[in-house]
Amino acid sequence: MKNVFQHRLGRRSFFRQAAAASALAAWSADESLAAATQFVNTNSRPADLKITDLRVAVLRGLPMTAPIVRIDTNQGIYGLGEVRDGASKTYALMLKSRLLGENPCNVDKLFRKLKQFGGHGRQGGGVSGVEMALWDLAGKAYGVPVYQLLGGKFRERIRVYADSAEVRDRDEFARRLKARVERGFTFLKMDLGIRLVADQAGAITSPKGLSFREMRGTPGALTGIEVTDKGVALLAEYVAAAREAVGMEIPLAADHFGHIGVNSCIRLGKALEKYNLAWLEDMVPWQETELLKQITDAVNVPTLTGEDIYLKEPFLELCKRHAVDMIQPDLATAGGILETKKIGDLALDYGVPMALHFAGSPISLLANVHCAAATENFLVLEYHSADVRWWDDLVEGVEKPIVNRGFVTVPDKPGLGVTLNDEIAKQHLAEPGYFEPTVQWDEERSVDRLWT
Repeated sequence: MKNVFQHRLGRRSFFRQAAAASALAAWSADESLAAATQFVNTNSRPADLKITDLRVAVLRGLPMTAPIVRIDTNQGIYGLGEVRDGASKTYALMLKSRLLGENPCNVDKLFRKLKQFGGHGRQGGGVSGVEMALWDLAGKAYGVPVYQLLGGKFRERIRVYADSAEVRDRDEFARRLKARVERGFTFLKMDLGIRLVADQAGAITSPKGLSFREMRGTPGALTGIEVTDKGVALLAEYVAAAREAVGMEIPLAADHFGHIGVNSCIRLGKALEKYNLAWLEDMVPWQETELLKQITDAVNVPTLTGEDIYLKEPFLELCKRHAVDMIQPDLATAGGILETKKIGDLALDYGVPMALHFAGSPISLLANVHCAAATENFLVLEYHSADVRWWDDLVEGVEKPIVNRGFVTVPDKPGLGVTLNDEIAKQHLAEPGYFEPTVQWDEERSVDRLWT
């Protein structure tokens, strides 16, 4: 009897334990599900999501001007993007009629439909800004951050470099860079244009009467401007002062040399070799692949280009030829988040690192952050707004300061992870109207196909 009783007791104990374990497992599953879906917008049905509107608000003082794009849907969620600084809002508005009624979660499909309307330089801003907003919408619809939709992240924090505009006083030039280091930045860039020495007799050779305004937009080889030995030495003194102020340990890049000839680029590059610069940026136009390669092969300082290139194909040519040592697409020109990640991935195949050019609001910055997090060969992201006090206040929902000691933490909230602070944004409008109706763009039509 004792054995039978013990057997029955054992069975009862087993079933009680099994029931408890089952309840615990169900509770754990519920808790895990709740944790996994805590950010999911339960009002959103991604399969039924449709675009109903596209509007733009243009902001100033970032310190540049940038149109912010908002794409609305039939389910009450919206996506934010940004047209590149200095570009026309029309580049985005003209795309509205091609988007109405579409599901914004089909980001790649819509990008392929729209990309024919972009171009190099600022002309890529409309397509790129819309693409950012589509990713923001897709992330919100599925309740995940954009980097997760791109395949996950390689890093938790994104390193940014602080840009510093040129100033003719050499001591002030160096002081501004040192102030960046004191604020915690671990990567710097300086503008080193020929304007710094233009008032020095014998520093540059230039056709008489040619103004800097006329020089803009003209490739260096066509301006007839060359830097003399004296000019090279004077520019090198600025770099020497900068290095003395910040030390040799921190990466220091250089940009905005001016539209000068290839031989001047090479002589200047050679004179700057001893300062171990991170890169020389855009010494000649990106289209001049052979000239870029000529400079790259002649100078023992890394070269870089890319901020004005639209789409990945020109980057492939630069990387295959090793015409530059590094690339630097501007996500708001290149075609948006996914296209920029593709650019990074193709560059990785050739051992080329990717920095990111950026000048704009926190909306575009966060688009860059998600892309950088998801791209293996990312190096560093540009940041132009270190001196704009209200810049952080423009958005809500993200850790602040957004740029903290030279880094941005990758947000884990759905989409880009931020919303606009309407009150602050309205205080910095570049033109009247804040996301005003754009019904005049609803019916814009043309035969868009690229072949017949």
